[in-house]
Amino acid sequence: MSPTSRRRPRLAVGCALAAIAATLASPVWADPAPTYGQLLQQLGQTPATLEAGANFDAAEARVRQARVRPNPVLGLDVENAYGSGPYNGLNNADTSLALSTPLELWGRRAARVAAARAEAGAVGLQRDLAVVDAAGRLALVYAEAEVAQRRATLAEETLSLTVADARAALALVEEGREPLLRGIQGEAEAASARATLDEAVAERDAAYARLTAVAMIPAPVTSVDASLLDAAPTAVEPVIEDAPTVRVAEAQRAAAERRIDVQRVQARPDINASVGIRRFEAENATALTFGISMPLPLFDRNRGNIEAAQAEFRAADARLMTARQEAQADRAAAVARLSASVSRVRAADGGVTAAEEAYRLSRIGFEAGRISQLELRVTRTALVGARSAAVDARLARVRAEIDLARLDGRAPFEGTQ
Repeated sequence: MSPTSRRRPRLAVGCALAAIAATLASPVWADPAPTYGQLLQQLGQTPATLEAGANFDAAEARVRQARVRPNPVLGLDVENAYGSGPYNGLNNADTSLALSTPLELWGRRAARVAAARAEAGAVGLQRDLAVVDAAGRLALVYAEAEVAQRRATLAEETLSLTVADARAALALVEEGREPLLRGIQGEAEAASARATLDEAVAERDAAYARLTAVAMIPAPVTSVDASLLDAAPTAVEPVIEDAPTVRVAEAQRAAAERRIDVQRVQARPDINASVGIRRFEAENATALTFGISMPLPLFDRNRGNIEAAQAEFRAADARLMTARQEAQADRAAAVARLSASVSRVRAADGGVTAAEEAYRLSRIGFEAGRISQLELRVTRTALVGARSAAVDARLARVRAEIDLARLDGRAPFEGTQ
């Protein structure tokens, strides 16, 4: 092959590498997201917390309504009117005006109010748990956006290293110390790194969009400056008495027990009393009327509703036992995962340091001709893998902190922001 024909492929490889490297110098305008702590203060405006707050307001309104006594009934009866004979018209009519009201005996009102209060207590605890869940989701979305940003940065650095290694290989090809195949391989690696960067950038932009939507940030987020991945997890507290899920299950069990009382009271007769006045047109006289009425419990004794309420209580009691068992196991597992993730982060950081030193030495050896391009590629791949593992370890630590925070009933990284 003539020198001219060999120079053209080398020039093509060099031009391709220059085109790939030129994309790294494009400016990026960033609109940083608020810090996680700032977004946490605005958590009350998110749809999940607003929904939970509205449900609690509705439960409180039902408590107020349960305290209200039933309205009295005003009745007007006209007898012996518009008939035949002496009852023609209203001259001999008997007119009664009466006021009747339920007496609400047997503790009917008290049972109703107690059941409504128990329901409101359970809904209030569910509202608190919903706020904790919303804080955990916010922390996860924020961390995932930061992870996507770091992976895009890592992909950009990988592309830069790959282009630099390919240029070094091309220089050795130009000197005749390496075959032309090495330059072509370098170009292929650079093109693959470019495709990886494009994919990482797309994932980063998608993560920014999710963070903007979940956190309800007015302007689209284009960067995450305040790191949550590097934040230290909250110190593990001693074992708490009851997890939020257990407290919710206890409140639901208490509400189910109150509903049994309500149904038992409903089985008793609902007595109504009335008082009124009657006008006798024929005698031109008036008299008071008194009355009392009650249904006879011959057929409907509310047994079905009582049995249904008792069954619901047994189900709530079973859910409480399950919640207690799961809370103990889940918290022990969350503490173990958090401890393991902290150790994993330290190990990953040490691996990154070792991989960076190995790559630096390999690059020196490659440029001096003491090691091959294959060995340089292996150390570069190890460096990329170590950096990626460090990012994954930090995300795992955030997930472990979110799980433990939910079991403790607090926001993730509470007190660290």
